[in-house]
Amino acid sequence: MDQINRLKEKISQSLKVEDIVVLYDVKWVQDGSMKVLQVSVLKHDGTIDIDTCAGASAAISEVLDVEDMISFEYYLEVCSPGAERELRSEEEIQAALGEYIYIKFINPKDGMDEIKGYLKEVKAETLLIEYMDKASKRKKEVEKDNIQMIRLSVKI
Repeated sequence: MDQINRLKEKISQSLKVEDIVVLYDVKWVQDGSMKVLQVSVLKHDGTIDIDTCAGASAAISEVLDVEDMISFEYYLEVCSPGAERELRSEEEIQAALGEYIYIKFINPKDGMDEIKGYLKEVKAETLLIEYMDKASKRKKEVEKDNIQMIRLSVKI
């Protein structure tokens, strides 16, 4: 098991004890000459705030200090995965029901390479998206196996 996977396991365990947040991602980021361990977290309802990040940071710091898994100097950054975070699993897609999303297709569908709209329905093989086409609301069924990338989107 590589270092990131071991870190994810230990960090996830520490957050379960806190029962405040769920782990979204752990990755190394280079900031000049310094390495940053970036840990993205969310509350169970999909939101995040500064106090929750601070609490998660304290819990994670304690575990990292005890486990001593990192042999070099680094910064710990606990943050939100962002308003336009990728939906990486069936569970995350299901949790986004009713949300405004962006989908990039593998193969164009009806002349479209991508679509933005509200996720209205999640089925075993398809998603139903409600989107605007000029001034008209339309619905499009999207096959899951034609999705290159799916993420939340901010509607402007």
